[in-house]
Amino acid sequence: MRLKDKIAIITGAANGIGLAAAHKFAWEGAVAVICDLDPAQVSAAVAAVEAEGGQAEGHVVNVADRGTVDMMVAAVMARFGRVDILANNAGITRDARLVKMTEAQFDAVIDVNLKGVFHCTQAVADIMSAQGAGSIVNTASISGTHGNFGQTNYAAAKAGVIGMTKTWARELGPRNVRVNAVVPGSVQTAILDTVPEHVLDGIRNACWMRRLGRPEEVANVMAFLASDEASYVNGTALEVSGGISF
Repeated sequence: MRLKDKIAIITGAANGIGLAAAHKFAWEGAVAVICDLDPAQVSAAVAAVEAEGGQAEGHVVNVADRGTVDMMVAAVMARFGRVDILANNAGITRDARLVKMTEAQFDAVIDVNLKGVFHCTQAVADIMSAQGAGSIVNTASISGTHGNFGQTNYAAAKAGVIGMTKTWARELGPRNVRVNAVVPGSVQTAILDTVPEHVLDGIRNACWMRRLGRPEEVANVMAFLASDEASYVNGTALEVSGGISF
């Protein structure tokens, strides 16, 4: 078990990549601290992990609200006394072309996808630094490296996540706290449920593997980066896209 007895906070963990990460981290021996907005979904995710024999606990957290982030981290510290892994995965989309995007759409995505990563990381940075160990894994996106039509807000946020990843790797690395990012391509999650099939066909054809990714394929990479097997990996943004970018 690569993550045996580690305490792993995972945001956006009630579905999609985050839920896959919760299952993977727990299977690897960690306690999966499942954080998301909807109480019923959080409870269902905890039950699903526990049904597979994993350890999990749930917290209702809005990463855009620093208060709820701080309460969750305080509760985790009160129970376990440490935080070993933070997976910043929570994210939303509010797509529109530049000329039609509202300020509310722009702000909503920045608040969750960028500022939320800042909130959660700042909340655990001193804890991990005092421990002299920790691993932070941020979920970026190929949109943040190559842009994407209709995603000014999302692309800007994910590009920012990559920039913060590399900055924090420099700042926290001397304390043995590693910060890395996964950069997924198009992954079959609920975010794609409303995308027309002909558009999905185009996405598949743009990938050299001619398919969408699966959440567990991203989660596997997240688990590696979180683990001691990646003990000398710091500041990387590792693409998990089936080769869509070349």
